[in-house]
Order: sequence, then C-alpha cells, then structure tokens
Amino acid sequence: MEYRSLGRSGLKVPVLSFGAGTLGGAGPLFSNWGNSDANEARRLVDICLDAGVNLFDTADVYSNGASEEVLGEAVKNRRDRVLISTKTSLPMGDGPNDAGSSRLRLLRSVDDALKRLQTDYIDLLQLHAFDAATPVEEVLSTLDTLVRSGKVRYIGVSNFSGWQIMKSLAVADRYGWPRYVANQVYYSLVGRDYEWDLMPLGKDQGLGAIVWSPLGWGRLTGKIRRGAPLPETSRLHATASFGPPVEEEYMYRVIDVLETIASETAKTVPQVALNWLLSRPTVSSVIIGARNEVQLRENLGAVGWSLTSDQIAALDQASAVSAPYPHFPYRNQEGFARLDPPLVG
Repeated sequence: MEYRSLGRSGLKVPVLSFGAGTLGGAGPLFSNWGNSDANEARRLVDICLDAGVNLFDTADVYSNGASEEVLGEAVKNRRDRVLISTKTSLPMGDGPNDAGSSRLRLLRSVDDALKRLQTDYIDLLQLHAFDAATPVEEVLSTLDTLVRSGKVRYIGVSNFSGWQIMKSLAVADRYGWPRYVANQVYYSLVGRDYEWDLMPLGKDQGLGAIVWSPLGWGRLTGKIRRGAPLPETSRLHATASFGPPVEEEYMYRVIDVLETIASETAKTVPQVALNWLLSRPTVSSVIIGARNEVQLRENLGAVGWSLTSDQIAALDQASAVSAPYPHFPYRNQEGFARLDPPLVG
C-alpha cells in the first residue's frame, strides 16, 4: 500500500481508505449502500488492515449514527492501528441546533461521535457542509478548541465551494488557528468538476483530496454496459436521485473506454477507474466502499500497478467535458493558457 501526506500536513494516509457508509445501514439511502453489522465489519477491517488500509471514513449522519457505532465496535482494542475520519454539520434531528457548525453543535457533535466510536480522539474531523448562518470565526475558534483539547487531531471540509474554503483559510491564518488540510470531494471519471477550481485551490493551499464516490455513484462498477438494461441488483434503482446526475451517453462513452482498458490490463472496470484517480494531482486518498468481502478485495486490486500514459490519455479524452466559465477562455485562447496553464489535460 502506498501512503501519501494528507495535504500540507505531516499525517500519512493510505491511497485507498475504507468508507464506512455501508455499516449499520438504515433509511432509504444507507440501507441500499449496505447494512454490515459489527461482526461483518470486523472482518472487513481485518482485510483492510492486512492490505495496509488503515483510514476509515464515516459521518454522524450515516444511518443516524449507526455507522459510527458499528465502526467503533469493529476497531475496538486496535485503536492505535487505525485512523478514524468522521464528519458533522448535516442535520441529526429537527431541533434548531441539530444542524450546522455552531460552537454548541460542534462541541456536542464531537462528544457524541466519540461515544459512538468508543474512542477519546478523532484523527480527522471534517465539516460535511458549509454553514452560512454561523460566522467563520466561531467555527474555526471552536475547531481550535477541539484540537487543543486533544479530541481532534486534524480538520478538513467536504462539499465546500472554493470561496468558502479560502475565506476559512484566511480567517485561520489571521488568528493562528488550525488550517484545513483535507477536502473530501466528489471526483470520478464521470464527475470531473473538482478539477476546475477546487483542485488548483488544493494544490495552492495544501489541501489533500479525499475522494468520495470514485465510481460515479455506482455507475462504474462494471455492471452497467452500453445496450444492456440496468441490472436488477443495481442500487441505482433506489439511490440515483440522491447522487450527482450523469448524462447517459457521456457515461457510456467513458464505460466503453474503461472496458477496453480493463481487457488490455486484465483488470476490472472499477479497478481501472480507481487507478486513474490515483494518478490525479492533489489526491491523497480514494474512499472505497464495500458491502461484502468480495467487493472489498476487488477494490483493493486497484493498487500495485499503473496505467500507461496512453491509457490515461484515452480515459482523459473520453471523460473530458467543455470547461465552464470563466475557465473556457484559458483552454481556447493561447494568451490565457500562457498565463495559467491547467493542472490536468
């Protein structure tokens, strides 16, 4: 297993991490992701650790806390061998203080998460969404308190826009508070929006990308193929409306190339899709989810080998889309390109 620095920090994380959203499944979304209990979760953790995957990502909102509870049971008595990442800010109830990133909410949420995880510290705490109703100074001063108390080691964000991250980093620098070092983002061969603003920001400001839904919300599992109906077993029947949309012909264009390269490399479609992500700038870790041991072992096969430059170029071309404003002048006019060459092709 390869390990990379998490952004501009001293923390080393594996290039593949385990997404615990499949643990304790409850509700219309998470029950379709998976419903592993503590016994099955221990087996999945065993496999991860044997492969060198020691970062486990969860959130309080995953199955209303059940994911954290099951993960806590699964890593009990081996806490020193694992890194735990969890998230908060999304609603955990209907009360006026049950959502957001206020001082009250953050302090309470971290204490609740520590109890569910059966631990006294969180390695990486990420804000699951930007809270526009709470002053950034209040959010960051509270995170500073949590870091100083030892309850949290590193901080990050998820699903923030570029200006929201930059405002937060500026405030952190002004007061000498901890900076965000991680940005948990949606990024895949059928979802490359991350590249326009957030990737250059991450490179410039030292935020490592932790990639969620790297298989395009279940579209790049190898089960969806051109000319064939959506398999009855696909979770997309129940969950497609919850995730990022993908235009059908664009998806098939990418899948066609993935299938060709999978045949050339004797790998599977998801292994090729994951391996492509590992070659991208700023990516620190890619979260893999698995409802069972078979899926986990297949995803672990995405490391230990590399795509050729021609294969990467073919995937880049198949998944390329027109740049949105204000980026398209930089791609179409030589003068602009000289001023700001793109990070990726």
